[in-house]
Amino acid sequence: MSSSTRVAAVDCGTNSIRLLVADVSDDGTLTELDRRMEIVRLGQGVDRTGELAPEALERTLAASREYAKVAAEMGATRVRFVATSATRDARNRADFAAGVRAALGVDPEVVSGEEEALLSFRGATSGSASEHPGPYLVVDLGGGSTELVLGSTTPDAAVSMDVGSVRLTERHLHSDPPTEAETSRARADVTTALDAASAVVPLGRTATLVGLAGSVTSVTAHALGLTSYRRETINGAVLSVDDVLAACEDLLGRTREERLALGFMHPGRADVIGAGALVWSQVVTRVRDEVVASGGALTHVVTSESDILDGIALSLA
Repeated sequence: MSSSTRVAAVDCGTNSIRLLVADVSDDGTLTELDRRMEIVRLGQGVDRTGELAPEALERTLAASREYAKVAAEMGATRVRFVATSATRDARNRADFAAGVRAALGVDPEVVSGEEEALLSFRGATSGSASEHPGPYLVVDLGGGSTELVLGSTTPDAAVSMDVGSVRLTERHLHSDPPTEAETSRARADVTTALDAASAVVPLGRTATLVGLAGSVTSVTAHALGLTSYRRETINGAVLSVDDVLAACEDLLGRTREERLALGFMHPGRADVIGAGALVWSQVVTRVRDEVVASGGALTHVVTSESDILDGIALSLA
């Protein structure tokens, strides 16, 4: 009989901080016990100032203290705290590390973009995405960065791009809704990032394109016409490329109030989902075109709710 370990995984990104408490068996099976998320906007202003804002730091550490209580109450014996784009970029990350250590008793791991991509790939391919043919291109679209990783059973190539929903909103999308000039500048940033990424990751080899994280799941909810956020419906959803692109364009063109009126939209995501949708639209279009150029076809996109958080949990077994 296989044994299991109760673990607590924390993923601290630019926009949100998330917790997963799960039992992970020796054979790699993950049984979810508790999964939660808070929008803390740790990356507030980091692209401009190079530092974590005091109020953003306090929001994040307050959530960390709450997660520590949950993990302890549920009997987690192993804890891993992974911090990504915003923390990589911040000069005062030592203050953040000290606060996390005090809250959870572990040091936060400020992982590289490549390690972030590998964890995302492991999490995504442990879930419903594995029902589709490989090679998979797993795209983890975050607040500060977007990771691309290609592989079948294991990653073959990975890259991290410094484009994300919070970063591009703060850098370019200042109007409500964004102006054409603003969106053009944001698209140019993503195009430049994709040009560099495609030199590292052969996008044309993609058989199944898998999207992860809040921007992608929100676009998926919109494309599905959901009136509330239903994780079980979004996880594993297969959408046509045309439907994804239409949903992205619609979200980008809406005002913040119009986005808030959508029943599935988290209030903390309404102001940055336009940029997230823009990035996802650019990625989907680029991958489709490179697959076609390689003699194939990409007609559909898969959304996965299993992501870097699941990868972190699995790494603790």
